[in-house]
Amino acid sequence: MLRIEGNSLRMCDRLPRRSFLQIGGLAMGGLALPDILRAEQISGNRKSHKAIIMIFLAGGPPHQDMFDLKPNAPMEVRGEFNPIATSVSGIQISELMPRVAANMDRFAIIRSLVGSEGRHDSFECCTGRQFKSVQPPGGWGSIGSSLSKLHGPVDPAVPPYVDLSLRMAHDPWNIKGAGYLGKAHTPFRPDGEAMQDMTLSTISQDRLNSRASLLASLDDYRRKVDRVAQTSRLDPFTEQALGVLTSPKLVEALDVDREDRATRAKYGTDDTKVLGYKLDMGYQAVMSRFLQARRVIEAGARCVTCSFAHFDWHGNNFSDARKVVPLLDQGVAALVDDLHQRGMADDVSVLVWGEFGRTPKINERAGRDHWPKVHAALLAGGGMKTGQVIGSTNRLAEEAEDRPVHMQEVFATMYHNLGIDVAATTIPDNSGRPQYLIDQHEPIRELVA
Repeated sequence: MLRIEGNSLRMCDRLPRRSFLQIGGLAMGGLALPDILRAEQISGNRKSHKAIIMIFLAGGPPHQDMFDLKPNAPMEVRGEFNPIATSVSGIQISELMPRVAANMDRFAIIRSLVGSEGRHDSFECCTGRQFKSVQPPGGWGSIGSSLSKLHGPVDPAVPPYVDLSLRMAHDPWNIKGAGYLGKAHTPFRPDGEAMQDMTLSTISQDRLNSRASLLASLDDYRRKVDRVAQTSRLDPFTEQALGVLTSPKLVEALDVDREDRATRAKYGTDDTKVLGYKLDMGYQAVMSRFLQARRVIEAGARCVTCSFAHFDWHGNNFSDARKVVPLLDQGVAALVDDLHQRGMADDVSVLVWGEFGRTPKINERAGRDHWPKVHAALLAGGGMKTGQVIGSTNRLAEEAEDRPVHMQEVFATMYHNLGIDVAATTIPDNSGRPQYLIDQHEPIRELVA
């Protein structure tokens, strides 16, 4: 790996991390930066800085214990938690989420979410498509890849699609890439193992001043890199690539030490052992990622995705929820408050959800099993009409009773907030056939003006 030595960073979990930017294959799917920038220009990108932050709750969070409590249901359904009042009259959520409750006017809850195929996979939450749908060659791409393709970068030094998720041991949970949209629109993943993928160590800062030297080193590293280094003049895409590599903008955005102490404290402290998993499994409650997400969007990213902890609680549902849900509550509330304070709330949509819900009936291990019939989502920002609950479930939270909302309607809403009409916008696949971003679903009428 070609690296540039830099000063180490210290994140909220007090683990030393390095500022990083990877040049070649690992973070960008094998393309050199000039190739990526060239592909972005060919795609005919246009500019806008609407953005989305998606928090993926891998495993399927229990809707009955977070957003849709049933205090009058039998004990084997209602569980151990009580509902509490929120800042919006008539809306109650779990006692584990007091910060969101106190700011409910800034949030919207969907309690009647349908359309899940019930797989432990981030695919539907990333693409808006079902597994059973007929896919073009290369497969469906994530929403961030679509934004990258349609809108391109806000700033050439900041990738339009950034994934801040830890690498999860269950591979299907990892955030999906570009599919048929191509490697130029793959999410930039600044976090490899212990954030080392962004460190450049074999090239000094002085050598960066010589573009020819840098390109020669790239040639050695990739073995089959093109012969740009042998030309006397660099093309515009190589100039842009060098701008990304030498610009401090992305590295600074990822460095939460640049925030004041009060802001960092509001987001909370990273809990790397929240559920007792080994660190390399990727199921940590890294609170600083919420802050990084805001900073990366502010720097110019159009889409930031981030996984948080682990919610596949077939056993010990209530003890695990007591550990994880209050941290999620703190991180999400801090993020949305930050967006409002910085005047970003109308432009940045926040979506918090998992791949399905959990069974109404508690099993013999004090857990809840998989339940794809209905689940919930939390939304904020994006100019949406917040301070409301959309839909309802029956008395046992088994199925949508009023206003079922399909997962694709959530995607249609996100695209709407980003200024994209899903009924009219297509992207050609590798055969030249135009592909709609999702199937024909309207935005959620209760949320959009």
